[in-house]
Amino acid sequence: MAGQYRQAAALAEKALEDYGSKEEWQLLLTRALLAQGKYAEARKVITNALANNSWSIRLRWQAREVFLANGQTAKAAEMVDAVVDTVSAQPRAYREAPDMLVFGQAALLKGADPKRVLDTVFDGARKAEPKLRDIYLAAGELALSKHDYDLAAKKFEEGLKQLPDDPDLHFGLARCYAPSDAELTERAIEATLARNSNHVGALLLLADHCIDAEDYGEADKWLDRALAVNPVHPDAWAYRAVLAHFRNQPEKEKQARQAALKSWKDNPRVDHLIGKKLSQHYRFAEGAALQRQALEFDPGYLPAKAQLAQDLLRLGAEDEGWRLADVVQQEDAYDVEAYNLTTLHQTIGKFATLTNEHFVVRMSAHEARIYGARVLELLEEARKKLCAKYGVALRDPTLVEIFPEQKDFAVRTFGVPGNPGYLGVCFGSVITANSPASQSGKGVNWEAVLWHEFAHVVTLQMTRNKMPRWLSEGISVYEELQANPAWGQKMEPRYREMILGGELTPVSKLSGAFLSPETDLHLQFAYYQSALVVEYLMQRFGLERLKEVLKSLSEGLEVNAAIERHTAPMAQVEKEFAEFARQRARQLAPGLDFERPGGPPVADTHGRERQKIDLERLIRQQSGEEDWESWAASRPTNFYVMCRKASELVEKQDWKEAQAVLAKLVELYPDFTGEDSAYRLLARTHRELGELEEEYRVLQQFAEKDDVAVDAFKRLIELGSQRQDWQVVELNARRYLAVNPLVAEPYRYLAAAAEHRDRLDLAILARTALVRLDPEDPAEAHFQLAKLLFRAGNPEARQHVLQALEEAPRYKPALQLLLEMSKRKEPES
Repeated sequence: MAGQYRQAAALAEKALEDYGSKEEWQLLLTRALLAQGKYAEARKVITNALANNSWSIRLRWQAREVFLANGQTAKAAEMVDAVVDTVSAQPRAYREAPDMLVFGQAALLKGADPKRVLDTVFDGARKAEPKLRDIYLAAGELALSKHDYDLAAKKFEEGLKQLPDDPDLHFGLARCYAPSDAELTERAIEATLARNSNHVGALLLLADHCIDAEDYGEADKWLDRALAVNPVHPDAWAYRAVLAHFRNQPEKEKQARQAALKSWKDNPRVDHLIGKKLSQHYRFAEGAALQRQALEFDPGYLPAKAQLAQDLLRLGAEDEGWRLADVVQQEDAYDVEAYNLTTLHQTIGKFATLTNEHFVVRMSAHEARIYGARVLELLEEARKKLCAKYGVALRDPTLVEIFPEQKDFAVRTFGVPGNPGYLGVCFGSVITANSPASQSGKGVNWEAVLWHEFAHVVTLQMTRNKMPRWLSEGISVYEELQANPAWGQKMEPRYREMILGGELTPVSKLSGAFLSPETDLHLQFAYYQSALVVEYLMQRFGLERLKEVLKSLSEGLEVNAAIERHTAPMAQVEKEFAEFARQRARQLAPGLDFERPGGPPVADTHGRERQKIDLERLIRQQSGEEDWESWAASRPTNFYVMCRKASELVEKQDWKEAQAVLAKLVELYPDFTGEDSAYRLLARTHRELGELEEEYRVLQQFAEKDDVAVDAFKRLIELGSQRQDWQVVELNARRYLAVNPLVAEPYRYLAAAAEHRDRLDLAILARTALVRLDPEDPAEAHFQLAKLLFRAGNPEARQHVLQALEEAPRYKPALQLLLEMSKRKEPES
């Protein structure tokens, strides 16, 4: 367990010489030899051991691993059969916990029910011998193989209660946490290596982590350490092949793959692992090809089937992808990811499909009937602008799936529920997104989300999915801002503090900022910094140079080399960008002082949600209220001081004094948006003082800057309606619907604005949505729609007037409209 494999092998050999062919020493020797990659020697030892101890099923189980390492799959299968047959013939002879454990593992490979094995065989062995480490390892591995990470963690934790210093159990926990919690994963790896510095699994997991961060040099170092322990480890060489692929070194990639297959020439795990890592970096086509190769080696290799299903679904090859997902679920009913996918397939089967020449949109039938047309309209607008800007002709229609349930979005996107911070994901020609129905009242602009994701479609296809995450995200956030200044991320006090405080990530390592952010704030800052780098590149070198960078990425050049080729040396880029970012930070409300009353930045959001300024927390971090007053008195233009003062005056309903402070804040910081925006409070002071004209003006300024200020949009709609400013009513109704298209109120105002501006098509669209939103007065809703349709010469008018009369048979205006329809020949549709 301590990783001293050479010493362990030597001790085992000496013990076998001194004490004869003892089972425990033979097991220890073969394990020590396997750990060092001495597979041929291990085969010799285990073959001799079996000859001397033909009754031992533990040796047969160990022999299976040895034969597999040597590529002798038929002999490995014989060992499994031998274990099952031996125990079946003499069950009473194999009731000790180690033998029960081996039998359970062999039975699983022969198709036994996993839950029954776990609950009876493994649990029985645990009760018989609670400190037998292999029990917890086997149970945890079984749960991991089914993607049940919670159950796996539970089993490894049970083992650690008995054996707190076991490195393999700590490593098992690291694998459980790896998909969801970087901090816990890191701690578990540290615990593993503290107890076994030569633990190859932990070293490879660290290399895997570095590859995901695109820190390939650091990944090389961990692989060097792993190969120093086992020079022929298949996974280590598979990772070497992954690195060579990302570095566009095809010959080295081929050599590394051959090295991975040296001992077992048709090992399906090698291509599966390489392909999985490529797919995790959005190289789905290459990943799918490797999964197919793995399945040529072993048609029954379930991990490759499962990964291929995911790859195909992300490539838009839905028929084959869903069919393969069903196959995986049928072959392994306990696999959590496969079960989730097949259940999701049934849900998607009930979705409505909207299509045009360039898009296939799937969404719930209810939502499609209400705002599906706007989804297609927005996507077409994005396609027209962004494809022209980047000179891209998309090969195939883009598939867009919008999920009303966050868990369904997560399963489609990640394979398992969770990851609540994501609003949308693009795989290249497939977009998945959460619908407004899944946001539970959170302020999210779904139009901005879809624009952002379609920008990914353009850049990913332009680079053949060969671009780092930071550049992909940076361009998408940047393009949001180009499309609508209220969208995207902007400089704010927390970002200003981080930039001026030296928290910028070097451009050459920016993808790593997305991998293990310290807080949710740091993750959002990674998005913002990435967009700021893109803005710097655009301003400094121009769009054409950036397009050349993307072209070089498509040819396989690493991003840092591509940037250097088409812009400037990376050291210069990083130096210039750092100054660009600092200058942008200093330009944030230069008339304000942003010194804080102490303590770290508040970081309590995720995704694209807005973050409140926790003034009370900042104040409490001072030694007392008296100190705060003294501190504040000497800082009349301090941002936090002014915010608190305004808040106190509003609470006291001292509207005039509050207005003066808030007006100054808006003057000095005109981009102050968000939940605690000075604009919001300033508008309130005008309203309380009866200054409706000024309230109207302030809210209009605010609405232009904040894309989720639904309360401002709503108030502007009301004021615009009172003033009969129907253009303002329409504009803010549309803004409201870009946040929540599933409520009736903005449609009522949109219909009114359209009717007053004689825009019949828009009025019909709004009234149709109202009918579909379960109106409080369905008779009135159907009647109003019928009137518009009748004006447009649409024969559906009769259907809606009849529905109005069905709800209210004596509804006189509807009866009159029906009579008018009968008198006049209905126009042809």
